[in-house]
Amino acid sequence: MTTPSTYTGVIPPVVTPLTDDGDVDRASLERLVQHLLDGGVDGLFALGSSGETVFLTDAQRDTALEVIVGAAGGAVPVLAGCIEPATPRVLERVHAAERLGADAIVVTAPFYAIVGPHEIERHLRAVSAASTVPMFAYDIPVCVGRKLPLELLLRLAADGILAGVKDSSGDDVAFRQLRIGLDDQGDTGFSLLTGHELVVDGMLLAGASGSVPGLGNVDPAGYVRLHSYADKQDWSAARAEQERLARLFRIVDAPDPATTAGATRGVGAFKTALHLLGVIDSPAVSLPMRGFDVIETARVREQLELAGLTIRR
Repeated sequence: MTTPSTYTGVIPPVVTPLTDDGDVDRASLERLVQHLLDGGVDGLFALGSSGETVFLTDAQRDTALEVIVGAAGGAVPVLAGCIEPATPRVLERVHAAERLGADAIVVTAPFYAIVGPHEIERHLRAVSAASTVPMFAYDIPVCVGRKLPLELLLRLAADGILAGVKDSSGDDVAFRQLRIGLDDQGDTGFSLLTGHELVVDGMLLAGASGSVPGLGNVDPAGYVRLHSYADKQDWSAARAEQERLARLFRIVDAPDPATTAGATRGVGAFKTALHLLGVIDSPAVSLPMRGFDVIETARVREQLELAGLTIRR
């Protein structure tokens, strides 16, 4: 079993390339994994939000995870999202992730049903007890409707239930308090991963173990450089690289934000960029999302050029 301390550095949430007919594009996904490995990433997060996990069927999820694990070939650990609204369904995904070779699982709080801290704790403890691999809590209140409480995370860390947290809450104050609390408890092996991709430099300065940037699909080497500068305490260079990546993130603004929601903007932008870079064959996204039109694609192309990336289409 991979140890919790393995989960540091750049761990992109891998997008799931699709054919125009909606099937998982195995060849494109293999190229994407190689693109990420060539960029120097430290791990891969399969079946997260950027991976369209809630849009995919179980069969599609299994295919995507099988391809990612196989293409990674043990070079880096693979974390698998097991994201379902209730405990029994999460357990089904946990067993699939174990069977397909994932090194760790990533689990949100239950959603759709109204739950509180008591139910969330029962949920996470039950999933951990049924799993043979390390478990990360995924703190993403914008999608599940509730922030994971600080006291709960610290208690589960102290009890060895959690190997880490993937924090996409955007709550930088809570992030800092969690880091301080972990340090006070002596939880040195706990991985605190930020999904706040526009301020990774600040999160690393605050004590993050690593980052899970959706934009890392497009420019993995940029995030690896950013981490390298931070490791060297060269915060001026880290800031410059972060600002270049923040400008590149403007690809998500290619569609009109007043008429196009977050999932289409984020996943659509990443896939459109990867298609233009020649990494994946199609920028197709799952229903009910839509692909970018010609004008929106041209806006993505412009930002890729400004970021110094090589366009192949």
